[in-house]
Amino acid sequence: MASHQADIGRLHKRSPAEVANKEQEAIDHPYQSYRNREIAVKTGLGLLLILAMSFIALPVMALFLKSPLDTILRSLHDPMVMDALCLSLMTSTITTIMVVIMGTPIAYVSARFNYFGKELADSLIDLPVIMPPAVAGIALLMAFGRMGIVGRSLNALGISIAFTTLAVIIAQTFVSSPFYIRQARTSFEDVDLAFENAARTLGASRFYTFFHVILPIAMNGLISGAIMAFARSLGEFGATIMFAGNFQGRTQTMPLAVYTAMQGDLDVSLCLAIILVVISFLVIVLVKVLTRRVYKNVRN
Repeated sequence: MASHQADIGRLHKRSPAEVANKEQEAIDHPYQSYRNREIAVKTGLGLLLILAMSFIALPVMALFLKSPLDTILRSLHDPMVMDALCLSLMTSTITTIMVVIMGTPIAYVSARFNYFGKELADSLIDLPVIMPPAVAGIALLMAFGRMGIVGRSLNALGISIAFTTLAVIIAQTFVSSPFYIRQARTSFEDVDLAFENAARTLGASRFYTFFHVILPIAMNGLISGAIMAFARSLGEFGATIMFAGNFQGRTQTMPLAVYTAMQGDLDVSLCLAIILVVISFLVIVLVKVLTRRVYKNVRN
């Protein structure tokens, strides 16, 4: 009782300034603890981001640091490099054109219409994305190889697909088509139905509406998907080596040439690897720019 009265007496003896400081400290203490936790979390996330970026950037930087410019320029004249580069660009371009021609109507139908088995169809289209490339190559060989389900009949007609340049294009188409179709489907879904309905109300046919209303709006997304399909085709390895083989000038694309050159000429392998890294970086930049334009068009 006496101690309680003494505390009350000391409280009454405090000046108003001291009381105000104590109250402010009581208010600031939880806030300061929150600020300390926030700083600790941000510091930890910053360190994690730096670690992740270093983990990705270090191997890429190592490619350039281990390949002097004069060595790269000299390796560019190597027949293996030129053959692989020309073949990869040719087959990837043809593959991208085929994917766009076949994938655009498929993506539009998937985005605009409901039909029996749609979920199964979408799952089959997306299957090559998660299927191991080597498995995709074996599957293509069992289907279109000389003793395959379809290849046996084609071989009887004198048509051979496996281990030819055509096999490279088929393998690239198989693994890259989902990347375009998925992006195109999303782009068509983002087109407001009001534009399509307005065009149809004004007398435009579905064909005219698609090419003059829907396609221009979704164009940036379609180009982005085509670029991703091209990049996936350019980097294809597993399905190609299993179904088309590894023959210089005929089926040896850049990834296969990197693998082959590693066993003999490291400079050639590094040169091809740097070319693929540069192309990959340009693809990322183009896709980001086009994606930003798509979102801007959707907002507008």
